[in-house]
Formats: sequence, structure tokens, C-alpha cells
Amino acid sequence: MRSTGYRRTVAALSVCSLALVVSACGSGDDTASGKTRITVNCMPPKSAKVDRRFFEQDIASFEKQHPDIDVVAHDAFPCQDPKTFDAKLAGGQMEDVFYTYFTDANHVVDINQAADLTPYVKELKSYGTLQQQLRDIYTVDGKIYGIPRTGYSMGLIYNKKLFEKAGLDPEQPPSTWEELRADAKKIAALGDGTVGYADYSAQNQGGWHFTAELYSQGGDVVSADGKKATVDTPEGHAVLQNLHDMRWTDASMGSKQLLVINDVQQMMGSGKLGMYLSAPDNIPILVKEKGGNYKDLALAPMPGGKGTLIGGDGYMVNKKASPDQIRAGLQWLDHMFLTPGAGFLGDYARAKKADAPVGLPEPRLFTGAADAKDQQVKKANANVPVENYQAFLDGNQSLRMKIEPPNAQQIYSVLDSAVSAVLTKKDADIDQLLKDASTKIDGILARS
Repeated sequence: MRSTGYRRTVAALSVCSLALVVSACGSGDDTASGKTRITVNCMPPKSAKVDRRFFEQDIASFEKQHPDIDVVAHDAFPCQDPKTFDAKLAGGQMEDVFYTYFTDANHVVDINQAADLTPYVKELKSYGTLQQQLRDIYTVDGKIYGIPRTGYSMGLIYNKKLFEKAGLDPEQPPSTWEELRADAKKIAALGDGTVGYADYSAQNQGGWHFTAELYSQGGDVVSADGKKATVDTPEGHAVLQNLHDMRWTDASMGSKQLLVINDVQQMMGSGKLGMYLSAPDNIPILVKEKGGNYKDLALAPMPGGKGTLIGGDGYMVNKKASPDQIRAGLQWLDHMFLTPGAGFLGDYARAKKADAPVGLPEPRLFTGAADAKDQQVKKANANVPVENYQAFLDGNQSLRMKIEPPNAQQIYSVLDSAVSAVLTKKDADIDQLLKDASTKIDGILARS
């Protein structure tokens, strides 16, 4: 899954309009009036006026600095639609430089639709400054096929006001699942429809969160070689047992279940929810769309202390792109997304002026001096209470960062059933649920 924020993570766009499909999304001929022409996607839609304006400004400044390159941006929603993604690739309709989730990288390479960027990355000024674990996601069999653009890690969003009301210390969020369960019970005891802890359990989102919770306990969804399920384990049992007990024994999760992200965000924004798992980019949504207040919303690392799920996105290049288009695409990525303190994601002064949130703890893409510069500019322009996120930053230092499993969406669909069962059936058989899930996941892995 992806984390669901828009500003600063831009979950948007990639399907070509019908008019564009006629001539294909990829540029075909890479020259236009003597220029190298590239098509790119994930331009914010017109409805996202601020982001759209920033994106257009950055393309214009890039073309001014590179008069030999012509950038044609395509917009649609979302950035990458799983229903059409493979068809676009197979049909030759994909842009020259195209958006992907981290979990897409191996698949695009497997079906031979990605250009090998290895000979060209030395021309990408920022490449060596990017986090190694993010670079590795787009490295397959020693070859580089993509460039990461953002990254996120899961944490625990909690309502400081409800913590205080329940007699809890808002500066001491739970660090274990036992503490979370106890805190959730106290918050739910406030009554008046208040829920201590909420979790997703539908539309594959329950499987996504099961995975995050399993990682937090030190477990894995699949074996290291990607061939066998590893959910029918003590760690997997602990995840489902904890959810079952909070739902049925403690009554701290409320009676309404089969929730998805929008439901939970609405609960948190209205001040009726104590805690839920998410990435930092949910916070501005809670404020701008759901009625929340920045000062009340804090972020802690994943309970459990052993690991957290990471995700994110990046760009790959169409295998049909010419060497000149590849070079132009990498230059565009450097300019738009990969220059600390500048560009579409990093111009914090511009974002602050437009009343976009500045100071959230992620994405954190760079290392060393590049990271220091990016953080310095971000801090200087912060307009959100950064102290509310310090626990998250500190705690993440000791967590194992793990990407989503292979065939993630199919596996999440299987795990959805297990999560929804324990939250809707008091007598759910956890052992059988995990056994069944393991068998189904083994089948998915065997077919991939």
C-alpha cells in the first residue's frame, strides 16, 4: 500500500487522457525542434491548485536551465492505477519517465519494461546522497532501474488531548503493544463514543496493517527467499490475539468495524479516537480535511520496538527511451525532487508561503551533508509543532526498516479476511485463520 497523503507525498496521477493515448504516452521520437523531448507523469491535477502551480513552475525553471530539453507532463488520478498500469506498459502507452510504488520495481523489471539506468546514474548528481536502503529497492541483480523520490515509515498517531483527559502522559506514548492496549482501554473509558484504538480491516488495508504490526513484533509475512508464508507463527498469532482482545475483552476499539483509512481519519479528526497506525503524511489530512488541530496530534514510533513497515515511490524510465531521453529524465528528477531544500518536494519556503505544512518528519530521503541541508531548510520554515514528532524520529533510529512483501496486494487481500474475522467474530479461531492464510499466501507465491 501507499501512505495516503497528498501535499509533500503527492499520491497522484498516471493514466493518459484519451487524447494522449491516440499518439501514445511515450514520446516516440525523442526530438522536437532540435530538443530532447520527454514525457513524464504524476503531475498534480488542476483541482490541487497549489501543487499544480508548483509543479508547473518547477518544469518551467528546469526548461529555462536546460533549453535543449522539452518536458511534457501528463496528469490524471491516481499517479499509478493498478488496474491500468500493466496494460499501459504492455501497450507502449507509458510515459518516458513514469511513477512507481516501491513494490512495483521488481515486477516492471521482470516484464522487461524498464530501461537499465546503471550506465547513466553517475550523471545524476544526487544519487550518492540518497539513502542506501531506498536505492536498493530499485536495484535488481546489481543493475539500477529506478530512482526513489519519497519514503515513509509507519508510526503511531495519537491525540494528546485525549491522553491528558484519560490521565495519561501525552509526552510518553506507548512503546509496547501491552502499553498501547492499556492506554486504549483508559481512553475508551472516557465514553461519549470515544474509541481508544482503531484499525483498518477492509479493502486490503487490514492486510497492510497486519503486516506493519507483524514487523513491529519482529515477524515477517514471507520467508527471506520469498517462497513461503511466515504468518502462522507466534508473532502472527500475537497480532491477531491483541486485536481480538482489544475489540472483545477491553471494548477499546468500538463496535463499528470493517473500517478503511477515511473512516479512521474522520474519527481522529473529530477528536473521538485516541490512536491509530499511520505515516506522518496523514497529519495534514487530519487537520485540513477532517477538522483536527496540529497541536493535538502527535506521532510516536511503532509499538513493539522491533521493526516498522516502509514504503514510498520513485520513477523508472521506459525501456524504449533513447540515451538522450534517459539523461534528460535523470536531470529532470534531480531538479524536481532530489535537490535538498529545493524543487517540488523541497522548496519549504515556497510551501510555507502557500500555507502547506512544513516540518513533518518525513519524507527523509537524503543522507550526510545533503540530509543536514534539507533538514536545516525545513526547520527554518517549519509551521507545524515539530516537537510533537520528536518521539517518532528518536524511536525510528532503533527500528528495522522493512519494505512491503512481494505480491503485496494479493497477500493483503488474504490477510484482510483474518483481521476482519477477529474484529467481527468474538469466537474467531485464530489458529485456523493463520493456517488458512498461510496456505493461500503459499499459493500466491508459487504462482508468481
